[in-house]
Amino acid sequence: MPDTRSIPPSPLDQPDAAARAMAHYCRMMRWSADLAVAVVAIVWVWLYHEFGLVSIHLYIATALGFGLMIMLVGALMGLVFVSHGSGHDDAISDPIADEIWS
Repeated sequence: MPDTRSIPPSPLDQPDAAARAMAHYCRMMRWSADLAVAVVAIVWVWLYHEFGLVSIHLYIATALGFGLMIMLVGALMGLVFVSHGSGHDDAISDPIADEIWS
C-alpha cells in the first residue's frame, strides 16, 4: 500500500486551475469538431464526384467513420496536452522508481 502522505497535490485540485483546464479542453474539442465537419464535407464531395450517389449508407458510414475518428483523436490528444500543461503529470508518486533504476 503506497504512502499517501508523500503524494504531491495536483494543480487540478484547485477550482480555478480546473476551470481553466476544462475551458482549454473544450476549446480543443470545438476545434476538433470543426475539423471533423470540414473533413467529412470534403470526403463527401470527393465521393460524390468519384462515384455519384451510390447509396446513402455509404455517406452515413463515411461521416461516422471519419467524424468519430477525428473526434476520438482530438479527445485523447486534448487530454494529453491538458494534463501536461496543467502540471497534473508532475503530481505523481512512483514508490518503486528508485528501486528500478538503482
